[in-house]
Amino acid sequence: MKKLLYAGIAGIALSATGAIAQVDQDAPTGGSMIVTYKDDVATLDPAIGYDWQNWSMIKSLFDGLMGYEPGTTTLRLELADSHDISDDGLVHTFTLKDGIKFHNGREITAEDVKYSLERVTNPETRSPGAGFFGMIEGFEDWNAGEGEGLSGVKVIDDKTVEITLNRPDATFGHVMALNFASVVPQEAVEASGEDFGREPVGSGAYKLADWTPGQQVVFERFEDYHRAGVPKLDQITFEIGLEPTVALLRMQQGQADIPGDGIPPAQFLQVMNDPEQADNVVEGGQLHTGYITLNTQMEPFDDKAVRQAVNMAINKDRIVRIINGRAVPANQPLPPTMPGYAEDYEGYAFDPEKAKQMLADAGYPDGFSTELYVMNVDPNPRIAQAIQQDLSAIGIDAEIRNLAQANVIAAGGEPDQAPMIWSGGMAWIADFPDPSNFYGPILGCGGAVQGGWNWAWYCNEELDARAAEADSMTDPDQAEARIDAWRQIYLDVMEDAPWVPVFNEQRFTYTSDRLAGDDSLFVDPVHIPVNYDYVYSTEAQ
Repeated sequence: MKKLLYAGIAGIALSATGAIAQVDQDAPTGGSMIVTYKDDVATLDPAIGYDWQNWSMIKSLFDGLMGYEPGTTTLRLELADSHDISDDGLVHTFTLKDGIKFHNGREITAEDVKYSLERVTNPETRSPGAGFFGMIEGFEDWNAGEGEGLSGVKVIDDKTVEITLNRPDATFGHVMALNFASVVPQEAVEASGEDFGREPVGSGAYKLADWTPGQQVVFERFEDYHRAGVPKLDQITFEIGLEPTVALLRMQQGQADIPGDGIPPAQFLQVMNDPEQADNVVEGGQLHTGYITLNTQMEPFDDKAVRQAVNMAINKDRIVRIINGRAVPANQPLPPTMPGYAEDYEGYAFDPEKAKQMLADAGYPDGFSTELYVMNVDPNPRIAQAIQQDLSAIGIDAEIRNLAQANVIAAGGEPDQAPMIWSGGMAWIADFPDPSNFYGPILGCGGAVQGGWNWAWYCNEELDARAAEADSMTDPDQAEARIDAWRQIYLDVMEDAPWVPVFNEQRFTYTSDRLAGDDSLFVDPVHIPVNYDYVYSTEAQ
């Protein structure tokens, strides 16, 4: 049996700003903050919520067995006091901390863990996150309508739960840190029924104090939280119904602390060109990559040389300027804040002349005609026009197909419909901070199916085998070797060039002078937009 020491592998995981977060344990507690949003919150049920607005709200209301060090992608124990893994990597044993409580005052037991995992995977719950738990024994049978519950989840005693997997999986710790794995009290769920998302009861740093639909959602400190000195604030008010431009005005007038919808694009340069306002904007990376897919099953993109030439034809710096510099140019599938990102990889240089020669050598001296699919919401059509101009410079005539998002997704899911797709508005953002999440759904053979998200229809069976081998490396001593394996997989993907990685969007969080904390907390890679639990008030005593 192996006992995991998460601090021992912290060095492989970066914070949003490129370093381990510095959390001020002595920061004062007290005070409040106001966050603005245009739209009301859809739900605060961790089994259901799956959008950027409610993601961090849910993280502050609920905890799971696992979590992350603030501001980083480094796993840590949350409700669990220990996590042991069998030598074959299949049996995970979690022991709960002493004295952990739900907001209703009841102590959490191992039965709550079992109930919560079976609730989120129950087909009747219709959770969008159910599939993440497919490695747990019994999931497949239950999902197919056979059996009842997860046979792999067993309660040993009040403090101990044993989870058996059907295969070793190094991503299991990240899955247990997802919101979907949050522990919930059965009695509260049953009492509220379908209204649990409006009447949430968790064990997080904050508890729900008020929800006035269309107006506000109010969180207040949970005094019995299991981490001393957390949260820092007494209260958070989410004001609903404010257009982003109105929210920005409230910020400028000192009547709000964070615009949850971000800085409006039309006012972005105005804010960033004002030194006083720009000083209150925190910039950081996010686990996002925007890319152009090249359908490897359609001529002429079935030729690797053609795909490589297209990679050299795209002026990524110009595209970044189109969105006012709110991204950094990309040269590989992984974003810079993801473990496995190859910092020393230079990628395909912007070189139209060499690209043109490569096309000629591949048998296309006069270029060719193709189609570029794009979502018809600004700025994506403008980006597509820039791509079209770059391709024209090397002889490729790309007709732009501006379509609704659903139609672009549908076209990408057909093997012979969309030669090229600009992914903007539909680009990949990691579900959890592990390099494997950028492969299977969008670059692996399993995603190259009708209706799938591997719009390049790229299938390299050798890389698939290496990916499976990497994810079977579950021993903590293999952690760095596993990340190295994933790094090489993505470099080999780039050799095949099924994508043109274009940019990694940056996050820009505008904060008031009343808030403080390490910058990484305001661009936390797993909390959008902010890690509410650790930021503090400068007005607190």
